[in-house]
Amino acid sequence: MNRIKKGDQVVVITGKAKGQRGEVTRVAGDRVFVQNINLVKRHTKPNPQINQPGGIVEREAPIHISNVMLFNSATGKGERVRRKTLGDGRKVRVFGSSGEVVDA
Repeated sequence: MNRIKKGDQVVVITGKAKGQRGEVTRVAGDRVFVQNINLVKRHTKPNPQINQPGGIVEREAPIHISNVMLFNSATGKGERVRRKTLGDGRKVRVFGSSGEVVDA
């Protein structure tokens, strides 16, 4: 079970986007794509097969998963995530400081 999943609200803790908050759009191994964070410009060739125009395209670059923390709305900051097994055998994600279950 990953600590960060698609749809989670995360805070970037290091790098050029430090302190910014956004939603995870995709998880690819040990890297995450966060909406409107870590934008880079890429020159692309036109591809008429998929009706894609050429030019300079701005898109999101991946961020290593260790550089983001899950956002806790109760405290208003990023927190560590742990795994906990409930009495009925389900595994859930909980915040490290408070022990409350992550709703995502």
